Amino acid sequence: MHVPHLPRVRPIRTLFSALCTVALGAGLLAGAGPATATAAQAEAPAAQAAPGSKVVGYFTEWGVYDRNYHVKNIESSGSADKLTHINYSFGNVTGGKCAMGDAYAATDRAYTAADSVDGVADTWDQPLRGNFNQLLKLKQKHPDLKILWSFGGWTWSGGFAQAAQNPEAFAQSCYDLVENSKWADVFDGIDIDWEYPNACGLSCDTSGRDAFPKLMGALRAKFGQDYLVTAAITADATAGGKIDAADYAGAAQYVDWYNPMTYDFFGAWDATGPTAPHSPLTSYSGIPKEDFHTSATIAKLKGLGVPSSKLLLGLGFYGRGWTGVTQADPGGTANGPAKGTYENGIEDYKVLKTSCPATGTVGGTAYAKCGSDWWSYDTPQTIATKMAYKNEQGLGGTFFWELSGDTANGELIRAID
Repeated sequence: MHVPHLPRVRPIRTLFSALCTVALGAGLLAGAGPATATAAQAEAPAAQAAPGSKVVGYFTEWGVYDRNYHVKNIESSGSADKLTHINYSFGNVTGGKCAMGDAYAATDRAYTAADSVDGVADTWDQPLRGNFNQLLKLKQKHPDLKILWSFGGWTWSGGFAQAAQNPEAFAQSCYDLVENSKWADVFDGIDIDWEYPNACGLSCDTSGRDAFPKLMGALRAKFGQDYLVTAAITADATAGGKIDAADYAGAAQYVDWYNPMTYDFFGAWDATGPTAPHSPLTSYSGIPKEDFHTSATIAKLKGLGVPSSKLLLGLGFYGRGWTGVTQADPGGTANGPAKGTYENGIEDYKVLKTSCPATGTVGGTAYAKCGSDWWSYDTPQTIATKMAYKNEQGLGGTFFWELSGDTANGELIRAID
């Protein structure tokens, strides 16, 4: 996940504490306020999938490098059959506009027959190669699959402040890029991952409460009713936290759904602990911070007036861990992040399931102590618990970060299904 100059889902949090004093952990996004679109534009289109049945997976543009995870893997793992939507991450936000992330990975990389979704090699003179062409091939195999281009993320959210100064121009730039004639058939909509409007992420934003709804209203007005418009948002339900920094209820009229990022509540950016699961479903005795859990996030957003059907339950297909831990139960002390394949403190589920099998559950998620390392992550069993919660709450579905963390046969996505 640690790719130079490319965005990652989450930071090494020491950067954060240097930049602002707000406690980080729970979610992404914040922002919102008055609307600029007409009433007709404000009505988001009916969702394609039945209530509760959306399954949205993130595919990372940079995963084709060190991770060697390609669009073909979505097909070969069986995940394509389970997905209703893919969020392609990330496009950049710079100069007040939507911009390409890594053009080589997206449109230029040539695929051999062996690595291609349909077993057909790219040719030197075809107009579109790379991930975009592979996604087109995947859609041909799965005609109901929808793909959204996600913009921002932790690394590239700094550009939203300028974008928010002229939301209409930003929306036009996004539409022009998403609907570029070379790949116009790839995408069915746009996802905004602003971390965080009117709050602190990698940098601190002061765009104001109304910046996010103005931005989302402009996107809905430009993209119209035939495109999906969604957003990944903060899961921070604490009093005065990131949800409170923004009018999410006011912006909800413009989105088909929100993805509240109900993971990364706790992690080894707090190097000495206490150890705690990064994606708890519920509170538990000894939780380090009140309202840092999924059910608090959902309750707060619903309480603000965001419809249940427009909220998806967020899952992480990875674990977070500490080392120097002597206590098996949560709440122990540590001396730093556990070693990870791409970044210390974080590891894919597909690795952890065998390297450090879960031995206990707390707050509706799993944990394990292996040697002096302590990890927390979701398993098929804890995902089943979270799916029961999702159904009980009437949520619109499930989303997860990200596809390459799953096993080669899609163990976690099958648990969602």
